[in-house]
Amino acid sequence: MNTDPCSMTRESPGESVIYAEEQRFRQIWILILVGFIALLAWYSFLLQIVIGEPFGTNPAPDILVIALLVIFGILFPVWFFVMRLEVQVTRTDLRFRMFPLHLQWREFPLATIVKAEAVTYRPLLEYGGWGIRIGRKGWAYNVSGNRGVQVTLEDGKSFLLGSLQPEKLASAIQSGIA
Repeated sequence: MNTDPCSMTRESPGESVIYAEEQRFRQIWILILVGFIALLAWYSFLLQIVIGEPFGTNPAPDILVIALLVIFGILFPVWFFVMRLEVQVTRTDLRFRMFPLHLQWREFPLATIVKAEAVTYRPLLEYGGWGIRIGRKGWAYNVSGNRGVQVTLEDGKSFLLGSLQPEKLASAIQSGIA
């Protein structure tokens, strides 16, 4: 069962965007962690497959070393490089997606939004971190930082969009719901 409060729709071409923001995972600690995991996968591959020396005291089969290289040495770093939160406000809709998890936009008509407020929040305590999370205040879509816009819908559901410029995003949303 999909408990996500938003619906998926296709992007409407030709709509004028009055606010757009794109955020990426670029925190140094994430880059170090992803880089370390990728380097370890490459090191084990080079040592065991290319040089022919077993990696560790209980080496994995060669096919597993190759699979780990593909997953953690190539796909995992590329995943974090392309992942991004995109937010757009048009004259009629608020839409966002966490690409490549959401290939289609999650879209809300501005008419269904009753409140959009710039907030400072505690990502770890309130939502368990960054990414797509659920907390007691609803869903959160965030990439970094502790600032965002809490959006409340007319059905009482709410969600948080992380933002580098939450006041501008909230203002763009409010201009369409006023």
